Amino acid sequence: MLQRIRTIISEVASAIGARVSPRLREIRTTIAPKLAPLRARYRKLEPRERILLQIAGGVLAIFVLFNLVYLPIQGAIGGLGDRIQERQHDAVEVARMMRNYQRLRVDLATMRTRTVAASGDFTLFSVVEQALTRAPGKDRIGSITPAEKTLPGGMKQYTVDLKLNELTLAQVVDTLYGLSGLNIPVTVSTLHITRRTQDTHTFDVEMTCVALGRNA
Repeated sequence: MLQRIRTIISEVASAIGARVSPRLREIRTTIAPKLAPLRARYRKLEPRERILLQIAGGVLAIFVLFNLVYLPIQGAIGGLGDRIQERQHDAVEVARMMRNYQRLRVDLATMRTRTVAASGDFTLFSVVEQALTRAPGKDRIGSITPAEKTLPGGMKQYTVDLKLNELTLAQVVDTLYGLSGLNIPVTVSTLHITRRTQDTHTFDVEMTCVALGRNA
């Protein structure tokens, strides 16, 4: 790190010197004839006046060095610090993305083990309907809408949207327990439970059941 900073400082100083030196030579050539009278007047000054003039010249030199050398170097070092922070941020972001990638790989491997067997006559609709007939009962089914979607990688997603009416809290629990106990991996992806205004002890339930399978 220190070596990198030294290199940048050296490059900045070289660049500044390359720009300033020709300009200084041009200035010296231009003002040299005008300096001769000033030198003559300087030699005639009293010692105290010469000291004051030297102090003023030193202050001017410090001002020039501060603006032409120090500030550009500070700017370069500050820019380097910003670039280092940016690289550190990028490294943290890459590490986070790698962790997410590894997690997704594990989730994908788990998902592939939780798929229904490939079969041309499988329907999630019939499986869920049979489960709901047992609990909470067929009379509680308001609607049941199936759908299928082909996914990349030779997978198929089976979906069933359900509306169940006038369930007690115990029936809601029994319904969810019955779906989780099926012999095929069914996931309840969405669940909305609304208390009925006519009977505050019963609920209307909307849910979506999902199962994954391989294309037959």
